[in-house]
Amino acid sequence: MTPIVQTVNLKKTYMLGSVPVNALRGVNLTVEQGDFLAILGPSGSGKSTLLNMIGALDKPTEGKVFIEGVDVSQLNDNELADLRRRIGFVFQFFNIIPRFTARQNVELPMAITGKDDRRKRSEELLASVGLAGRMRHKPSELSGGERQRVAIARALANDPRFLLMDEPTGNIDSKTSHEIIDLLKKLNEEQGVTLIVVTHDQQVAAQTKRVVHMLDGLIVQEEVN
Repeated sequence: MTPIVQTVNLKKTYMLGSVPVNALRGVNLTVEQGDFLAILGPSGSGKSTLLNMIGALDKPTEGKVFIEGVDVSQLNDNELADLRRRIGFVFQFFNIIPRFTARQNVELPMAITGKDDRRKRSEELLASVGLAGRMRHKPSELSGGERQRVAIARALANDPRFLLMDEPTGNIDSKTSHEIIDLLKKLNEEQGVTLIVVTHDQQVAAQTKRVVHMLDGLIVQEEVN
């Protein structure tokens, strides 16, 4: 079966003034359908840069990214936009729209793609993340954990091939963090959602199926939980 994500000798160099900074130095990674992968490492290890490459948000200096066997570097702008719509993104700071209710935030990506039955779908998704009674609340009326649940429901709105998550528990307390990780495990185990989570938190990584450790732009260790 074709991997859902594969990177081959992935390198990324940024220029800091006249000084080159090697954020990625040759990363080879394979993610299969149904995987729950943590990318673990300290700040500056290259994990967020790798996530941006996998999500087609940035281009490598060298190497390849394949999504379901398709070479991302060969896609034009319209094809890249279509690819990004098939990936769910969840960020540390939620990025949900303050003036919209929880339901409206979840409906938004479906409105952009013209999906039918947006209200029904958004209500089902919010119920699935434990927010059946909070659909009409705006972000200011929700806790940090509830806002992150809205972000996860929104990321699932267009039936993405996989979710990319950048420090999804980095802006919430430890109790809520455990609840979010339990939710992600449920999505993975019961619905088969493929998850790739960037984190610096060992406790988060311990709950996933597989962990790759990054340091100085390289994968230095891989383990199965």
